[in-house]
Amino acid sequence: MQILDCTLRDGANVVGKGFDAKLTRLMIEGLIRSNIKTIEMGNALGLGAYEANGAVAPLTDVEYLQLVQPYLKDAEIGMFIGHKNVNEANVALAQKYGIAFLRIGANAGDGEMAYEKVRMVKAAGLKCRYSLMKGYILSAEALAEEALALEACGLDEITIMDSAGTMTPDEVEHYCRTLSSQLRIPLAFHGHNNLGLSTGNALAAEKGGAKVVDCGLMGMARSAGNCSTELVAAAFQKKGGMEYIDLYTLLDFIDRELMPAMAEVSDYRPPVTPNDLVYGLAGAHSSFSGLFEAVAAERNVSLYRLIVEVSKLDRKAPTRELIERVAQALEPLS
Repeated sequence: MQILDCTLRDGANVVGKGFDAKLTRLMIEGLIRSNIKTIEMGNALGLGAYEANGAVAPLTDVEYLQLVQPYLKDAEIGMFIGHKNVNEANVALAQKYGIAFLRIGANAGDGEMAYEKVRMVKAAGLKCRYSLMKGYILSAEALAEEALALEACGLDEITIMDSAGTMTPDEVEHYCRTLSSQLRIPLAFHGHNNLGLSTGNALAAEKGGAKVVDCGLMGMARSAGNCSTELVAAAFQKKGGMEYIDLYTLLDFIDRELMPAMAEVSDYRPPVTPNDLVYGLAGAHSSFSGLFEAVAAERNVSLYRLIVEVSKLDRKAPTRELIERVAQALEPLS
């Protein structure tokens, strides 16, 4: 399972319709360092929305496109675009600035309106993703029929969007299995967290055959937020997946850089902090946090690594002696 991180698009809803240049650079660099390299960015309503939808953001489409130029060699960076805004001018703009993909979005049942739009994006030499927004409004079978018709237009990847966060894991698995069993192209899943099920739904999506999951750093997105990038990465790694992601680098980035930066512009807080996430990942009881923190500080080692490594040996009642012995074996922080 691969992560498509859409913090810099959907996540921007927590501050308006887009992040400023400083935060955009910060997040792109943090994601790339963590080896998460498929990134959707720009105006929260997509390319062309600044003018067509009155979605005023800190940067225009051109300014976002100019900003990401230094990162295009290191990551697959693209933009969302509502199907009504797919036109020759907007597609040419994406092509001119060399981004990797456009992801067309339309409500489930409206796919016929996007057939020529998909062909237009492909004709420009861009990868074309597609989001079946509000996918739950159709049956899984009807959604599969629509997905097959879009695939026939040359589509590269298609996403089931649980736009209201209303789907349960059994529903997600059924929808994903129904579509993935018929499609030749990769299937993705985009889940919101309104019922608190987004991480479980990401796991269910993989069981159903999805290959990609949309996520947002700290769960940032419209409404109750998206699948949290760090929570999904941790949950999959606990099961032996997503090993390509440098989870400790990601958590350190969120803890030391992103959370302080976000605090300057918003009162948004992650539903689960990196610290609490690690206790869950390790199976360590938080009542031992004082011991872990004291030893990590004394030995100048990563608190997160210390918790995980100690818990491999004792999750019931780790002693200070054990924690210190494990700390001695860890690389000191630079």
